[in-house]
Amino acid sequence: MTATTVSKETGASPPPAASPALRARRLRRRGRVIALLFVLPALLLLGALVVYPVLFSVGRSFFDASGSRFVGGDNYTEMFRDPATLKAIRNTTIWVVVAPALLTGLGLILAVLVEKVRWATAFKLLLFMPMAVSFLAAGIIFRLAYDEDPDKGVLNAAAVSVHDAFKGSSSYPAARGREGQLTRGRDGSYLTARGVSPGDTVNLPMVGVLPKDLPHGAQPAYPAAGRKAAAGELRGVVYLDFTPGGGGTRDKVDRRESGLPGMTVEAVRDGRTVASTTTASDGSFRFGGIEAGSYTLKLPESNFAPPYQGISWLGPTLVTPAIIGAYLWIWTGFAMVLIGAGLSTLPRDALEAARMDGANEWQIFRRITVPLLAPVLTVVFVTLVINVMKVFDLVYIIAPGPVQEDATVLATQMWLVSFGGGNNQGLGSALGVLLLLLVIPAMVFNVRRFRRSQR
Repeated sequence: MTATTVSKETGASPPPAASPALRARRLRRRGRVIALLFVLPALLLLGALVVYPVLFSVGRSFFDASGSRFVGGDNYTEMFRDPATLKAIRNTTIWVVVAPALLTGLGLILAVLVEKVRWATAFKLLLFMPMAVSFLAAGIIFRLAYDEDPDKGVLNAAAVSVHDAFKGSSSYPAARGREGQLTRGRDGSYLTARGVSPGDTVNLPMVGVLPKDLPHGAQPAYPAAGRKAAAGELRGVVYLDFTPGGGGTRDKVDRRESGLPGMTVEAVRDGRTVASTTTASDGSFRFGGIEAGSYTLKLPESNFAPPYQGISWLGPTLVTPAIIGAYLWIWTGFAMVLIGAGLSTLPRDALEAARMDGANEWQIFRRITVPLLAPVLTVVFVTLVINVMKVFDLVYIIAPGPVQEDATVLATQMWLVSFGGGNNQGLGSALGVLLLLLVIPAMVFNVRRFRRSQR
């Protein structure tokens, strides 16, 4: 019996069999519905957390601070007239140009070097560990490391130690010459009020030094003050004109008064320094073999220079490079691991052939390794560009309040304008739109390169 035969029981012909093409279309349609049902929760979250905020921010950027009055493009015009926003754009440009380039270069160099290290895995783990630290914690760490006080900031402690090792430091930053006996020069030095000649013994009284701040090994000045100068010799003593517990005589070396060791003393004649010496542990000094005549004794300003306090890492000049340094500490491991993964896929036969042809390691690195790694380096660079455009935590935490404006980037400026005291969410939304427009080209470039690599 054929399909067209009329059924005896019902008197109707049976339905025709579905064609293979129709069944395939039904299966595809059913697959799309099932796929859509699985993707629907993610699409709803994406719409609620990404699409809607973007659209809302774009619309909000055309209204005033209160959100009640439409102002058109006024927020965008004001954005490019505001000096703080222009500084944020300048700092963001510095971040985009400097940070990704440095990170990509460091990651490439470290990835190549790690291959030659026996404990490569441990070394990679050590460099990658900062990625596990949150930006908040990293910001606090580097805020302390950059502290200007050498007792707190480890970087300034190291800088002060190196400086003092080569140049030394003054032991008497608060010392002052006793009025009437010494006069203050314009450059901060102290000079004797009257001329002295060979054969004289001169006492140079100083005040302003606490007994507890005297250098270790300082001895009483009284024995030195009793020594007489020989012919052709000029002697003296620099001492602290203060007797602990009181009872001393002003401008006179008392038995319990201490000498000031390590003080530089110069003999000046006709405005020219003719001799220089340094005081001993009891504060005594001596000039021998000098010509007859009238001299002025001078205590140079170097004796009273304030101690070196290190570098102002978080000052207006260095705050942005300092924050970029903290960013490098966090992300260098990321760049190294990604580039190292690309390095492991390079054809080793090409490298060995180059070595057999007489190429040195630098030539292999420059002419073979880098060109073959160009796709990986590009992905790392573009990814870091997108990341630095959004940097917020480090800038906000590390930069102190007085220099916050000098370190601000678009992300921090957007937050400050909207919620950090500006309370102008219209202008803040315009800044957010600007940041989105700057990020989109890099994102599109990355997606296209990813699709080409898949093909």
